[in-house]
Amino acid sequence: EVDGRALRLGSRRLMEEDGVDLAPLADRGEALARAGRTVSWISEEEAGGTAPARLLGLIAFGDAVKPSAAASIAALGRRGLRTVMLTGDNRGSAARAAEALGLDEVVAELLPEDKAAAILRLKAGGRRVAMVGDGVNDAPALAAADVGIALSTGTDVAMHAAGITLMRGDPMLVADAIEIARRTYAKIRQNLFWALAYNVVGIPLAAFGLLSPVVAGAAMAFSSVSVVGNALLLRRWRPAGEVQR
Repeated sequence: EVDGRALRLGSRRLMEEDGVDLAPLADRGEALARAGRTVSWISEEEAGGTAPARLLGLIAFGDAVKPSAAASIAALGRRGLRTVMLTGDNRGSAARAAEALGLDEVVAELLPEDKAAAILRLKAGGRRVAMVGDGVNDAPALAAADVGIALSTGTDVAMHAAGITLMRGDPMLVADAIEIARRTYAKIRQNLFWALAYNVVGIPLAAFGLLSPVVAGAAMAFSSVSVVGNALLLRRWRPAGEVQR
């Protein structure tokens, strides 16, 4: 409400639901969308609401791609991951961003529930899905994904819905988080193997009296030291972004 006037600002879908005639600025809006801009329309409701709202104008805006975004997408691709962008922006701006970043797939003009539905479709197709988001609109999709990854620079609701929160708003941290998770999982499997191997060898020897208590104690201590030492090798890992700097 502005000075007694009922104004609405929103997407083409909202204007169409309100019965607003967009024809006077349709060509201009399409040109801006093809140029990669997100277009919002402004309408005014007639007094009494007896007639459809009339179009007043439009606003076109765009987001700058973060410097490390393309490198992050490339790093994910090298790890064998497929990248899909789910966005509420129009198809023109989404396609332009996808081309600049080298994304595998883009789905545009989505509502929050549409993003969650897209995640569920991917999961139903047998894929394991990690969702990265920082906004209120991303929260349902973050909760629906196998792994939700939020940015600390985003909204509180996104961080509550996600399982992982990255402490900086740097997209490169997404690839780094996946890499350190994979390395950690590999170390867990290696340590379980060695712990089991020591027992598989040592217990039968001890049962048949072929292993003295002193040697058995030393072997158990060496088992613990080797497992801890192998885990500590993770300290040598450095994030890709840090290596590049």
